[in-house]
Amino acid sequence: MLRYLTAGESHGPQLTAIVEGVPAGLHISDETINADLARRQMGYGRGGRMQIETDRVEILSGVRWGETIGSPVTLGVKNRDWVNWQEKMSPDKRHRDDTIRVTRSRPGHADLPGAMKYNHHDVRNILERSSARETAVRVAVGSLAKAFLAGFDITVCGFVTEVGKIKASRPRLPVASLVELAAKSELFTYDAGAEAQMKALIDRTKEAGDTLGGVIEVVVTGAPVGLGSHVQWDRKLDARLAMAVMSIQAIKGVEIGMGFDAARTPGSKVHDKIYYDAARIARGDSSGFYRKSNNAGGIEGGITNGEEITVRAAMKPIPTLYKPLKSVDIVTKEPFEATVERSDVCAVPAASVVAEAVVAIEIANAFLEKFGGDSVAEIRRNYEGYIEYLRSF
Repeated sequence: MLRYLTAGESHGPQLTAIVEGVPAGLHISDETINADLARRQMGYGRGGRMQIETDRVEILSGVRWGETIGSPVTLGVKNRDWVNWQEKMSPDKRHRDDTIRVTRSRPGHADLPGAMKYNHHDVRNILERSSARETAVRVAVGSLAKAFLAGFDITVCGFVTEVGKIKASRPRLPVASLVELAAKSELFTYDAGAEAQMKALIDRTKEAGDTLGGVIEVVVTGAPVGLGSHVQWDRKLDARLAMAVMSIQAIKGVEIGMGFDAARTPGSKVHDKIYYDAARIARGDSSGFYRKSNNAGGIEGGITNGEEITVRAAMKPIPTLYKPLKSVDIVTKEPFEATVERSDVCAVPAASVVAEAVVAIEIANAFLEKFGGDSVAEIRRNYEGYIEYLRSF
């Protein structure tokens, strides 16, 4: 079982993750993790903080000479802006200064409900942890998961498919080719024509002092039949993926496969017909069973069916606007126009990287549950035996 916790505030000294369940023998490169951290900071429409922070991971435990040793892996990502916040965010009570309290809650953020829940009269205590800055260390954890999955030829790739009302058209190409196209895009999309329209829309939106949301898609290839389970609600892989993606800041909707369109379509056009071809096994596939469509998104009954897993998520516009919305001071109860923190116009590309990370973590967790062992070598033996079984089924 793979599990992790994160800690740290947006303007604290660093973000930290402790990851338990990483098997021994996994080769880890901090440069690979740093490449994912850099992708999270890219994207057309990002704000000023991306010019302050250059995220780098520090591997603090669980890895020796580039290889995991089976103990918990601790990852740290320092906040380079900490130098400007040492007293404002100090754990030492001698630095307390109530004159810098933030009492003006911002619409669309966790400020007000968080302050009410935890009995804070300074929403800084809420916004620091609720900030999407926390996702930096989750991307680092996801990079570990992707490295593990890659050893079994499983890939996890995130794309931007919509910004505002502009939709990208997915070319009929292998996923690897889509990744190459998205890597050349400032918006991590595979449709160059749509990207130009998206960028123009972002520019107009910035001039108007507004923000934009969009839709992201994560595609998993190479996952075998049998990850997840139907036997309990919390073991269904689609449920776990939905929870993981919904946990990302600003995500307001998740669908798998055909998703909400399935509710508007007759059943005869929704469910994927099943076929069998023994020649597929001879070509190296793990099973002769296959489908010509993939409306299920690779998961049926909470279990992977061998097809590509597709997860889409809707991201709301960033709630911090440069033409602020009305709110109320939590202490004086007086109305005001919401304060402006540094913000993005459009953070959908960054969200695609975070979604890629959390999906990878859940797929890796399900994989370890199915083929679990203390080392990568042991897991590989279990996996290869299972693949032989599938081919004979």
